[in-house]
Amino acid sequence: MKERQHLYVILVCACGVGLFAAFVRPPAFALNDWVLLYALVASVVVLNHLDFQLPPSGTKQSMDSAVILASLFVHGIDLVLYVLLLSYGILSVIRREVAVWKHLANFSMYVIMLVVTSVMFKGMGGHFGVLEVESVYIYLACLAVYFVVNTFIFGLYHMIMGKPILNVINGVIKESISAYASTLLLSLVLTSLFERTPFFGLFLFMAIAVLISKSFKLLFELYRSVSERAIYDQRTGLYNHSYFEEALESRLAEARRTGAPFSLVLLDLDNFKKYNDAFGHLKGDQLLEFFGGQLRRQCEQEDVVVARYGGEEFAIILPGVRADAACAAANQIRKRINDTYFEGVELFPHGCLSFSAGVAEYSKDVYDKNQLVDRADQAMYYAKAQGKNAVHVYNEDSVLQRTLDIEQDIREIEQQLNIFLSKDVYTFQHCKRVYRYALELSDRLSLSDAEKKTLVLGALIHDIGKLEIPRDVLNKKGKLSNEEWEMVKKHVTWGKEIASTNDKFKPLLPLIELHHERYDGSGYPFGLKGEEIPKLARALCVIDSFDAMTTERPYQKTKTFEEAIAELRAFSGKQFDPELAEAFIDMIEASGNEWAGEGSGAGGSAVAG
Repeated sequence: MKERQHLYVILVCACGVGLFAAFVRPPAFALNDWVLLYALVASVVVLNHLDFQLPPSGTKQSMDSAVILASLFVHGIDLVLYVLLLSYGILSVIRREVAVWKHLANFSMYVIMLVVTSVMFKGMGGHFGVLEVESVYIYLACLAVYFVVNTFIFGLYHMIMGKPILNVINGVIKESISAYASTLLLSLVLTSLFERTPFFGLFLFMAIAVLISKSFKLLFELYRSVSERAIYDQRTGLYNHSYFEEALESRLAEARRTGAPFSLVLLDLDNFKKYNDAFGHLKGDQLLEFFGGQLRRQCEQEDVVVARYGGEEFAIILPGVRADAACAAANQIRKRINDTYFEGVELFPHGCLSFSAGVAEYSKDVYDKNQLVDRADQAMYYAKAQGKNAVHVYNEDSVLQRTLDIEQDIREIEQQLNIFLSKDVYTFQHCKRVYRYALELSDRLSLSDAEKKTLVLGALIHDIGKLEIPRDVLNKKGKLSNEEWEMVKKHVTWGKEIASTNDKFKPLLPLIELHHERYDGSGYPFGLKGEEIPKLARALCVIDSFDAMTTERPYQKTKTFEEAIAELRAFSGKQFDPELAEAFIDMIEASGNEWAGEGSGAGGSAVAG
């Protein structure tokens, strides 16, 4: 790619220098011509120095083309070529920060454009020296050719760099056509002034051109100031959340179109609230500003977007980077942050400034930017769960993620079960014991990871519907009436309705609704039979009944483990799945007395459920 770029620049320079040599003639100027030559050179240098940028993209423009074209129409190609030669000789001395080859390339492009325009002008019958109003179409055609040649030279260069030439041309037309057209048309105004009073006309034009250039500069500075306020976070100097959303959407669209990889890193400043509480919000703001500056300095690569996501959370978009490389980069930044001192970080658990980060890589199944953000956010949660000051890569197959996911779900379910503590402590304790039985049994059965998770969580939440049953019915010590028994049986339906309000608990609904179905079809609520009952619901039925038989309650005789095992075998093939009942019995017998004395709580008999 670079070789082709260098070759193209060499060809343009060779073409420009060759045309200059072919069209230039030894100077045979009168004194006034020399004075005019120097005046034109000074004008071109000044206007080139006063170049300005156009919003929104910042495309650079200068009004020196108006002077050069007016000189061409009045004085011909000879004078103009000398003006170019002297102007770029002076500019190469003034602007030493610009490489000499770039000055030569710009000089060559101007030569090519002017020679083509001059040939076009003469070929269409134009006459140098006098502005012929009746032939204005010739001037307009030449201005158009000048613009087209300029666009073509730049477009071809960008095409070699890998950008579609049509996109470049469309960009030029959309962004700078109006300013470029104004400059070219001003050349006709200067041509008319040259015809009458060359020096005074040039003076008037320069005064107007300088003011216009200055005005455009002020306009762009104002636009840039407003734009920066719109896209930058004032506290940290990083991009703000709105810009991050737009950049992520754009990067996602490009990845879908080209298949190019990219990764998203979400990171959270560890223990920031603790720092705020200790030193106050003003000092906390200073810490955010300091941290943002550190991130900005360490992510200076082109196209990398570093943004403040919100509060003490930050985001980094890494184009062309896979997840593993993004993780390595985030860890490198983390270690540098650890080694960077800021006043008061001694109070942090790690004794230094730190962050937890989550990495998510774009994949074809990512249909929405929020999905990618959620993955990075989950990975960041996993990093925090490991003790903070860590980086974690999102991976659906990660054992750590599955473990932490189930722990998070368990915490959410336990928050709901805590209501039982005040309403029915027996049901609360029963659910906890059934959960522990299911946790052990899930490792003994041939279950997938998803099935294990479903059985364990379903065991914990299976009686959630009893929250709808009145307290006096739940805690009744005598035999239930028929109406009360019908109400109790509805707890499976009510439980399903409660759990279905949370999408993440949808896989648990069959266990909640069907754990009182019996293998022989005599259960409720549907009277399902055999394998019509989902396997996990059959397993839960065994566990639930065993705990009910072995739990001490005032209105029921409690069975020993041996008696309960005998009951399971007696009702195997009737109430219980024989295979699952035997697997559970093997687990209990293998554990010896480990499960005995787990506490008292819930339940009903094996037959009553």
